[in-house]
Amino acid sequence: MSIYVGNLSYNVTQDDLSKVFSEYGTVTRVQLPTDRETGRVRGFGFIEMESSAAEDAAIQALDGAEWMGRVMKVNKARPREEKTTRSGGGSWGKNSGGYSRQY
Repeated sequence: MSIYVGNLSYNVTQDDLSKVFSEYGTVTRVQLPTDRETGRVRGFGFIEMESSAAEDAAIQALDGAEWMGRVMKVNKARPREEKTTRSGGGSWGKNSGGYSRQY
């Protein structure tokens, strides 16, 4: 299981997050998604810890806590949803839409 951490400062680093969460147990992974175009941190991240007890303690202590000038949102991460592919849904140029004239 992993922890979602939202409303993070755009200046946060993986080391920063690891230090804060390590107060509640062993941190096994820190992930900070970045913007594709700018490379800047997107303001949220995911933390994985060695035990669910450590995760629960971190969530309890850090949800709503102010850190780096922002109030963090910390909770259990939801499973990632499968993305649907966008294929073949449109009929542009095939004159089978609702705008064709029928006499």
